[in-house]
Amino acid sequence: MVCEKCAQEIETAICGRCNTTVARMGEYCYACGARLENKREKDEEADDDFATRVLCSDGTCIGVINEKGVCKVCGKPYEPESA
Repeated sequence: MVCEKCAQEIETAICGRCNTTVARMGEYCYACGARLENKREKDEEADDDFATRVLCSDGTCIGVINEKGVCKVCGKPYEPESA
């Protein structure tokens, strides 16, 4: 969507309640008032593929390893078990 005043590209969102495409100017849909989904939250949910996740190597932590090789919860670097 392009702004009518400045001709800059505007971030848009599709409302989950009324299915209207709206300019993202806040947390709520200006057509129906429903709260818009946070794009970041949706992206993080897509990253939680249980088949490919690597669990934290610290035996007391419940986190998973991110793309940088550190735990998302405790921040410790991944250390594979040595055999």
